[in-house]
Amino acid sequence: MRQLTIIAALLAAVLGVQTAAAEGNSARTVIKSVTVGTEGGKMLTCKDIISRHIYPSQSFHGWTEASELTDKPQRPAFRKPVLPVSPNPEVTYGKVPSRNEFGIGSGWYPSPDGSLLAVYRVDETAVGSFPLLDINARAGKLKSIKYPMNGMPSEHVSLCVCDTLGNMLNTLDVTDFDDERYLAGVSWTPDSRGLLVQVVDRAQHEMHLNLYDAADGRFLRTLFEERNDAWIEPRDGVWFVKGTEFFIYRTDNRDGFRQLYLCDLEGGIRRLTGCDADVSYVDNDGEYVYYTSAEVSPVENHLFRLRLTKLTACRKPQALSKIRIGAPQRLTPESGSHSVRMSPDCKRFIDRWSAVDVPGKTVVRLADGSLEKELESSPSPMDPYAPVTVEMGTVPSADPAFLNYYRIVKPADFDPSRKYPLVVYVYGGPHSQMVTDRWLGGIRNWELLMAQKGYVLYIQDNRGTDNRGAAFEKAINRRCGVAESADQMKGLEQLIAEGWVDTARIGVVGWSYGGFMTITLATRYPDTFKAAACGGPVIDWKWYEVMYGERYMDNPETNPEGFAETSLVDKAPLLKCRLLICQGMEDNTVLPINSLSFMQSCVEHNVLADYFPYPRSEHNVSAPWREQLYLKLTDFFETWL
Repeated sequence: MRQLTIIAALLAAVLGVQTAAAEGNSARTVIKSVTVGTEGGKMLTCKDIISRHIYPSQSFHGWTEASELTDKPQRPAFRKPVLPVSPNPEVTYGKVPSRNEFGIGSGWYPSPDGSLLAVYRVDETAVGSFPLLDINARAGKLKSIKYPMNGMPSEHVSLCVCDTLGNMLNTLDVTDFDDERYLAGVSWTPDSRGLLVQVVDRAQHEMHLNLYDAADGRFLRTLFEERNDAWIEPRDGVWFVKGTEFFIYRTDNRDGFRQLYLCDLEGGIRRLTGCDADVSYVDNDGEYVYYTSAEVSPVENHLFRLRLTKLTACRKPQALSKIRIGAPQRLTPESGSHSVRMSPDCKRFIDRWSAVDVPGKTVVRLADGSLEKELESSPSPMDPYAPVTVEMGTVPSADPAFLNYYRIVKPADFDPSRKYPLVVYVYGGPHSQMVTDRWLGGIRNWELLMAQKGYVLYIQDNRGTDNRGAAFEKAINRRCGVAESADQMKGLEQLIAEGWVDTARIGVVGWSYGGFMTITLATRYPDTFKAAACGGPVIDWKWYEVMYGERYMDNPETNPEGFAETSLVDKAPLLKCRLLICQGMEDNTVLPINSLSFMQSCVEHNVLADYFPYPRSEHNVSAPWREQLYLKLTDFFETWL
């Protein structure tokens, strides 16, 4: 059966290339194709697509602290530490700063010996407030939230060292840049005596990796600095090589891709991984460093390891140049996307993976990649339902320096001699990757439902998205929406060239950054789209938060041309298609001022756009209201497309 699937996928790829060549204008290449479902099966409903039963089943598998395999989730005892208390409600200790940007997910960091805590102090005194309507009260009331808006005053963040009783011992003496700096990547040294902090200026063009003395907060030295005219974005702390004072650091600012570097506490730095692809650190045992990488393909994820030899550990000081770095070894052989969990002793790992045509498998491998045993193989959850076909492939970017990956979801009886309505599902923003070699290409279940109804869904990762290196990601610098929409249109052109797209029935849908992209596409290319639906859209980057918005757009004073070009407030008169905007009215991520301002522009220019508020939802419409959201989107496209 597996052989037949592979043969079918290869045949589909060949046919895809031949079809494009026959048309003469399409540069689309099919890499994989699979049909799921059963003839005569059930049609999906909006209730089905929000349930778990149409996802491939996967049981829990993990490790105990003793590195024994277990099928019971390990829930270590957690107790929130005692933290300092501020008498000022606008100053808090232990709050996650910077609105969770820079990979910051905690407000405090325990030292390795457990005796101390590094605690964030966040001062929002200067940050402006924004009111959100709470309808739960009988007469309604306003909830005021602190929202640091692009180009306006931001929070002031500092790091304190506390004991376990909540007593503040000192505050790190951070003097780099100004008080609106960012403090990211907080990491303790193995001896619990030092703290490494990545200090980033507010403009996010410079970073200093500094070492501080935990005993008194003194600045000891800057290990190294980084600068980038587009942006600097730390996403991690550092990881010490076990038994040593060498540490591993990740950045895309030195060699064009997110790579791992071996460093010492005197400021030495040496490249550890050598591929032209983004990588992520996984673990180390003092000899082998384990990491995942996109070097096989940007849509695949594989585990690798490399060996460090001639490493004298902590016995005496050692120069970085003396350490020998071995050749990388791939540990996950099957094509697809692998999610791994190393055992605490790094002697085995759980490998959970899937591919476009593989619902999912879970196996245990030894540290060298050899198979120990298979734990689970997931059946296709689509067997009871009517069939659909999913393809994954590439199209050129608009520049055209890159190949962009896409997936297409089609009715199973797709006939290229017929005409089909097409819906572009778009996100397109930083930190995203919508198309991967996972089950059905990383599909969202609404795509399956719409394909059963006779629509074709098109999803593409454009320049600016993740896992493709710095040049690809930073192509959007100071002009969010420009390169992204050009790439989306380039991909759409390839489909239209093949002759089966009903060009009078093309729609687009997206949420958040995808909402911004939806309206950008509908106003930049008004003759292309007949219907557009979006949720929580950014309308003007001056209304978005400091941390994210200034990274990609700078601010209205330093980049007035970019803000004018990408703002959608004045673009409402360009709309020719029917537009639906959905908005969570308690959205504290993309404030409702965005969509409401666009609707006011529609009113002033007699544009017939539709607005659907979700009065009690935040940025994402979640259960119990998500089924209604899908009903609304489905009804909208069936009505207007």
